[in-house]
Amino acid sequence: MAKGAPLPKICIALGFASVDELMRHARAEVDSGETFLEFRLDYLPQPMDGVRAIRQFLEQYPECALLATCRRHQNHGRYNGSISEQLRILDAAIEAGARAVDVEIESAEDAAAQLPALRTKAQLVVSFHNYSGTPAVEPILRRMMRIPADVYKLVTTAKKPSDNYRVLSLSRSNGKVPMVMLAMGEAGLPTRVLATAYGASFSYASPTAGAGTASGQLNARQLRNLYRIEKFTKNAKVYGVIADPIRHSISPAVHNRAFQSRRMDAVYVPFLVHPAQLKDFFLLAGKLPVTGMSVTLPHKQKIIRYLDVLDPLARRIGAVNTVVRKAGKWRGWNTDVDGILTPLAKRVKIAKSTVLVVGNGGAARGAAFALSDAGAKVTVVGRNPDRVRALAKASGAAPLMREQLPGTHFDAVIHATSLGMWPHVDECFFQGKIPGDVIFEMVYNPLETQLIKRAKAEKKEVVDGLQMFVEQAVRQFELFTGESAPRPAMERAAIEALENHHTAHVLAAKQGH
Repeated sequence: MAKGAPLPKICIALGFASVDELMRHARAEVDSGETFLEFRLDYLPQPMDGVRAIRQFLEQYPECALLATCRRHQNHGRYNGSISEQLRILDAAIEAGARAVDVEIESAEDAAAQLPALRTKAQLVVSFHNYSGTPAVEPILRRMMRIPADVYKLVTTAKKPSDNYRVLSLSRSNGKVPMVMLAMGEAGLPTRVLATAYGASFSYASPTAGAGTASGQLNARQLRNLYRIEKFTKNAKVYGVIADPIRHSISPAVHNRAFQSRRMDAVYVPFLVHPAQLKDFFLLAGKLPVTGMSVTLPHKQKIIRYLDVLDPLARRIGAVNTVVRKAGKWRGWNTDVDGILTPLAKRVKIAKSTVLVVGNGGAARGAAFALSDAGAKVTVVGRNPDRVRALAKASGAAPLMREQLPGTHFDAVIHATSLGMWPHVDECFFQGKIPGDVIFEMVYNPLETQLIKRAKAEKKEVVDGLQMFVEQAVRQFELFTGESAPRPAMERAAIEALENHHTAHVLAAKQGH
């Protein structure tokens, strides 16, 4: 490829402490179809060994574009040499075939006179990193643009949802300036998905089978296949899920597969929103703009204060799990109701049944109101007696204290707490025998919780959390888009996502040992 040719949209960041490991991961990425790799020479004890690796690698894979980086430790890299030595290594990397080199702004400012010589032979990326937060970004970009470069890379750390927009908006407000703008950390994940649609020259990804070089990196397979960053356009509708924690959610896998099935220009991303950050999230949602969102723990009740219109049932329940913006107004629904009633009705006659609802949060409220409205005799139990009594009174159910459980029995038990949810997989609400014939588990990750394992051992009929999840997600999709949901595709995506999560968890556990 020529020096000035556009670089591919995804760059795999490879930072390893040995040349053998670096080469092994690089070959694996190329074998899976990737053509743009960053070699972090500063991760190697002898960066010049990495230069020789570049030459060797490109002899084998001449179609690839390599970006060489040798960041100094003063700027959160691992290289301990001087700036002149750093530039000498990068110049050698260009001679070995690197298409581009990354020079952090601190080095670039001290060696500005030496950079034009590098630019005659390769693309120059001038980079800025802030590992503690997201400061005002416009002054930083102005500072960077004093150094002539081919790409300006500005990377901050997202501490709150609106930091994502502050970073993403840089490209749109600065016209044709070639940029890479990203926010690190789990809260900054949306920028990694949306950056190229917002005008970034490319985005960074971690290797598929190794650790990334920055927190929050996704691997290329996720960016390509799950989020389809090369498919959706700058006009795509943005949807998402807001939660804390967010990492366990399979909603992005399910809804993105649904958009793909219906060939929609849309993307669905996870937003980490801490309990005190809902107001800040709506700043982000209004500016991106976000078209719709799924809402889960711990926001189902508190989000109501930020909505303009509420579905009557959601208002009675006092909890919302689906929000859509229509005609400039935020509108809320509760599709947990569909997720509960449809699977349960296949197993019991709800109008004549006795049902125990375990919990007192948003999911439990949805269950208690929906079942009471359907004619069931509902009892509520939970860990907080005052909230149990309040929910029972509001929904027309009977309250039950936890110590009163022994000796009770119900046609169905609906478990609506987070106990047993990944990563706390060993927890279970019930200490003794489970007091019901049909056990409905709302937790879907892991698919087989401690409650389900015990219910099966007691020969109970089980409804796992996946059935509820798919049912409510189908209804969400219809509210989001106004179209019928591709249910089979969504079910397959949910199962695959849970299997992938389980595999990743097992591998992480093995590596931890």
